Amino acid sequence: MKVVDCLNENCPIPLIKTRQAIMDGKKSDLIQVIGDHPQSFDEIPMALESMGIKIIEKKQGKDVWRIKFKL
Repeated sequence: MKVVDCLNENCPIPLIKTRQAIMDGKKSDLIQVIGDHPQSFDEIPMALESMGIKIIEKKQGKDVWRIKFKL
């Protein structure tokens, strides 16, 4: 699994890093994005949906969120 660390990053950096991981990835790669910027927790899933990528897991903790998806 590839981990995209977006902790302490504000928009649009988490989305940019997520898109870069998608471009660098291969079909069937599992990617997990970790961050703490609240708007990105909503923005990244919308972007994934528009690309036809299904989210496997979306969890929001007290200070950190995680989004997992498969290419």
